[in-house]
Amino acid sequence: MPTPTEAGFSTRAIHAGQDADPATGATVVPIYATSTYTQAAPGEHKGYEYSRSGNPTRAALETCLAALEGGDRGLAFASGLAASTAIFGALLRPGDEVVANADLYGGTFRLLEKVFKPWGLTAKYVDDPTPEGFAAVVSAKTKLVWVESPTNPLLQVIDIAAVADVAKKAGATFVVDNTFASPYLQQPLKLGADLVVHSTTKYLGGHSDVVGGAVIGRKDLMDPIKFFQNAAGGVPGPFDAYLTLRGMKTLAVRMDRHCDNAVSLADWLAAHPGVERVFYPGRPDHPGHAIAAKQMKAFGGMISIRLKGGTEAARRFLSRTKLFSLAESLGGVESLVCHPATMTHASIPLEVRLKRGVDEGLIRLSVGIEDLADLREDLRAAIE
Repeated sequence: MPTPTEAGFSTRAIHAGQDADPATGATVVPIYATSTYTQAAPGEHKGYEYSRSGNPTRAALETCLAALEGGDRGLAFASGLAASTAIFGALLRPGDEVVANADLYGGTFRLLEKVFKPWGLTAKYVDDPTPEGFAAVVSAKTKLVWVESPTNPLLQVIDIAAVADVAKKAGATFVVDNTFASPYLQQPLKLGADLVVHSTTKYLGGHSDVVGGAVIGRKDLMDPIKFFQNAAGGVPGPFDAYLTLRGMKTLAVRMDRHCDNAVSLADWLAAHPGVERVFYPGRPDHPGHAIAAKQMKAFGGMISIRLKGGTEAARRFLSRTKLFSLAESLGGVESLVCHPATMTHASIPLEVRLKRGVDEGLIRLSVGIEDLADLREDLRAAIE
């Protein structure tokens, strides 16, 4: 029997941290719906005192997260932004500098600019997503380098191993937001990252029915983040932990279908006369295709497009899809369509957003696992 770290991905997803319940023999990890735990005497307990500090259902999820990303420890949070907040709050101090890719999730930008900048943090953004671009911005003051790959929403691909070297030379902690790829397609810790962050709301949960976040990484960095998790209290409840853990069991089979559908739709969209541009790293004409092929198992389920006709065509498209629901978020089994300029990236100032290419004509697709022919027909009807 292989150990959890030696087993294949799906075996780890189904079994890591999920032994039969010792009290009842339940095969599936129970939902421990309790806020507190009875002690035999003051300070004498079975490892749990209060569910903000620890809960058995959450512990199972955290063990599984670490196993999937290959980290020393995993920690679960109430949302992806709660996870990001824990990293910044635990590892940085007023006066420190963060360097991040410019094509960045709007919530992360807002967190840096509106929460941590007044607190004393400085953030710089890299327009050129190459290692050379990062090297030109990283300085002796940089304490943390933050990247998404692929990025949200323009699907830029960052060479994780090369940027890890840039961060290491600067003595900075290197964090990768792996939400768009998931650990099934990409494992940044093996490429040199110090920490990985997820919105587990997305592909890990996979069913659009739970909000959560995670941080996975080296023990020396995870210890202060664990302290922050307990002290600040941004933890998921046991039912949320259970839903996320349940979703992770099928991550591999879902991601295979997401990827198959997305690559087919990206090629179809690129050939459609009504489409001006397709952003998808699985296409050979994507600038980051070679890097993505090197560091990813497949190219993911996210596509962004621009239609001929600009803003007017985009708004018409957004009002006409049926299977692609107009909604925030991504990574669920159902297909979603999003208008980043007014939805996920609306918190970014207009002039900054336009400079980064997130204009009114940009459309983001989260390709689900429905039948490909039905998804293609839905897009065709919306475009034409």
